[in-house]
Amino acid sequence: MAYLFTSESVSEGHPDKIADQISDTLLDNFLAFDENSKVACETLVTTGQVVLAGEVRSDTYIDVQNIAREVINEIGYTKGAYKFSGDSCGVISLIHEQSQEIYQGVDRENKEEQGAGDQGMMFGYATNETENYMPLALDISHKILIELAKLRREGKDIPYLRPDSKSQVTIEYSDDNVPQKIVAIVVSTQHDEFDENDDEMLKKIKKDILEILIPRVKEQLPEYVQKLFNDDITYHINPTGKFVIGGPHGDAGLTGRKIIVDTYGGKGAHGGGAFSGKDPSKVDRSAAYASRHVAKNLVAAGLADEVLVQVSYAIGVVEPTSISVETYGTAKVDMKDGEIAKKVAQIFDMRPWAIEDRLKLRNPIYRETAAYGHMGKEPRTVTKIFKSPYSGEVKKEVELFTWEKLDYVDKVKEAFKL
Repeated sequence: MAYLFTSESVSEGHPDKIADQISDTLLDNFLAFDENSKVACETLVTTGQVVLAGEVRSDTYIDVQNIAREVINEIGYTKGAYKFSGDSCGVISLIHEQSQEIYQGVDRENKEEQGAGDQGMMFGYATNETENYMPLALDISHKILIELAKLRREGKDIPYLRPDSKSQVTIEYSDDNVPQKIVAIVVSTQHDEFDENDDEMLKKIKKDILEILIPRVKEQLPEYVQKLFNDDITYHINPTGKFVIGGPHGDAGLTGRKIIVDTYGGKGAHGGGAFSGKDPSKVDRSAAYASRHVAKNLVAAGLADEVLVQVSYAIGVVEPTSISVETYGTAKVDMKDGEIAKKVAQIFDMRPWAIEDRLKLRNPIYRETAAYGHMGKEPRTVTKIFKSPYSGEVKKEVELFTWEKLDYVDKVKEAFKL
């Protein structure tokens, strides 16, 4: 019997994502001037206020207040009408030094013996239902909001858009887990006040979303996904009605509250640990990236159509306490999942330092992860410039989304004789 599956995304202007982007930009600045910085930075945003908290151990100082304001302005909160602006909000910093007890459990003289920054389990997932090996409903949800943000910044075709928005996509699958059609799409977008009455305003917004946004999204999708769009899709456009009050004025935002949006949209699994604001010694982040890297390369190599990888750690301990693999019965090799996991552990070194080194995680690469998902994006090299009133200016060429590289496909094929 066919079944439905739904995933959602939120925009860069959503309060929780504002918080994530501030936390990750602070992290990037610490790493840019001191790659050995240990950072666990949390952000709260609400009406007219930003609160920064957490623990940092670093040899550098950064202007955390100015960095937070710059992020807010870059997202698009620049007007008094939004009741939240980078130029006018208050910024309170409660950041203090990292606990020595945590530090001594992680750092070692020999970097290879670095212990895990925390206990817990992390998951990585991949599926061959999309070209980027991500769940389809989440991939479309992200693309809807990325395109909506482009339209907002262009300010031409839909000039009334404000930064806060959400999307949701429901897809019907066949019994053999093949997407059949899109059943429903939800788009809620913050907007300026309208001169027209509420009914006319809602008609205008719905018309623009259906006639301008959705066609632009479809153009980016491969033909097999475009065919899933149909005349029977149920569209819910701003279903609650008027949406002028939004962003941190409408709802407080916190770092780490959108972990399902950040990962796989409810597919696979999640260990519960958030990513943003944490340096890579925190395995909540680094091991989740490494597990995605493993899962993606396994699926790309043809080992299985769908893979979930779990890895777990004890704080201060070098070797993972477990590595497991779930192929959902789609494996193309005559091996049980437990046997596959043992071979995976031989191919991929999942010690914390090895992950940092392999994926180049001690670089300032995290601001780009903090909106529209940490997984599924195209790896690329960019040059970034950081300025500090205390340390001057530094220019760094860095690789983004290294965990999305298919650089272990040949090793997987060789190990499993694919």
